[in-house]
Amino acid sequence: MSSFFMSPHALGLALSALAAGAGTGMAAEDPAAIIRIGSLYEPQNLDNTAGAGQGISEAFNDNVYESLFRLNDDGSVAPVLAADHKVSDDGLTHTFTLQPGVSFHSGDPLTAADVKYSIERVTAEASKSSRKSSLAAIAGIETPDDKTVVVRLKSKSISLPYNLSYVWIVNDAAGDITGKEDGTGPYRLAEWKRGSALSLAGFDGYWGDKPANGGAIFSYFTDASAQNNALLTDAVDLITSVQSPDALALFEDPARFTISEGSSTTKEIMAYNDRVAPFDDTRVRKALARAVDKKQLLEAIWGDRGMVLGSFVPPTDPWYEDLTGVDPYDPESAKALLAEAGHGDGFAFTLETPNYDPHPIVAEFLKAELAKVGVTVNIHVITANEWYTKVYQAHDFQATLQEHVNHRDIVFYGNPDFYWGYDNPKVTELIASAEASDTEEEQAEKLREANRIIAEDAASNWLYLYPQLVVSQAKVANYPVNGLNAQFFLRGVTKSE
Repeated sequence: MSSFFMSPHALGLALSALAAGAGTGMAAEDPAAIIRIGSLYEPQNLDNTAGAGQGISEAFNDNVYESLFRLNDDGSVAPVLAADHKVSDDGLTHTFTLQPGVSFHSGDPLTAADVKYSIERVTAEASKSSRKSSLAAIAGIETPDDKTVVVRLKSKSISLPYNLSYVWIVNDAAGDITGKEDGTGPYRLAEWKRGSALSLAGFDGYWGDKPANGGAIFSYFTDASAQNNALLTDAVDLITSVQSPDALALFEDPARFTISEGSSTTKEIMAYNDRVAPFDDTRVRKALARAVDKKQLLEAIWGDRGMVLGSFVPPTDPWYEDLTGVDPYDPESAKALLAEAGHGDGFAFTLETPNYDPHPIVAEFLKAELAKVGVTVNIHVITANEWYTKVYQAHDFQATLQEHVNHRDIVFYGNPDFYWGYDNPKVTELIASAEASDTEEEQAEKLREANRIIAEDAASNWLYLYPQLVVSQAKVANYPVNGLNAQFFLRGVTKSE
């Protein structure tokens, strides 16, 4: 991905072309109704089962593609393409009736076969979806008619509607969607210029309420300063995620800008490869957790925003518990644990560090902190693509930095095959049994217990929770602020003259 900055004049020409429907077959739109968005997260491709990264969630979730259910900005789950949902008494059969009159952007009608195809592409062996394991309880899918989908489970899954909110409903005739799309959402892909911008235009055949705007252009930046300058010079209308509190000083004029702070689910973590020495030793992991002054790190990155974490669970998850006291900052205790583990003279490891903010800064901070307890950090900077292939796919790493954006993602610690390799049978059993719960209260209690064990094991080093900061031109309103799963719902966003 290359750095991109489009001048107001050039962007205006692009907007005019989009508004005229150039090359899209779309009806003309008022350019003022196009929402111009600055983002640091360009998709790697356009398929969320093919390692596309969080940028595809931001641009496409509930905008281009819809699901049977939607994870709303407040964390609630609501039906979308599912007009009705019935569950059998034993909890093993879920029957969904589809909304009538829904068409894909290609013009094909939505059928039950499309839903079956869409779920199966997520659970397929070749799928790279991080939510693949969450749907492992599915035994089979039946389509008795075009509007009815019957999902049969091997075991109860209280989270099935929630997990289905991650499953884009794709036309079963679409084929390879890594460079194109065929969804049912209120927007369709107009153009994607790799390395620079992605534009969405309103879909005239949308089955639901017409959006409050004519579409959007996502302009992609690899440098936060360039992104901020784009907002300052009116080249974009809003930026979805401010990366530094220092940048907020640029936007303090309320006559020009609006700063909105919501609830984030984005966790900055140092993940270990728990399969390899010395990180297969709980004492080493706990020592490194105690060696890092997370409060000082958070202040260095975000000032008085965000929060220190003691586990992978943020406050917006129903099973949150403050576990910062499990391994509090204590360098002397860290040294003692390292000595106990046979590393009294310290050790060295390589930290795979994504090349975009704030990871390089965090890596330098960790290097300085861990040096105080005799541990040497060798920083290896890699691209997002390299991270995915080297760390996520090949598990070829010792430790890495990464921001995890997903909501309710403690379930990843119940999967020993996940990239960090954490394997505690008790946790795996608790997470599985929580999913088979009869009530949400029972589910939450089991996941709280699992979370405590994960924290005591120091499975990863959870550093801090990002604040969710959206900054916009004052003329832009009604945008989502919480950023759950990095999604950014466009349909309600307005822009006045």
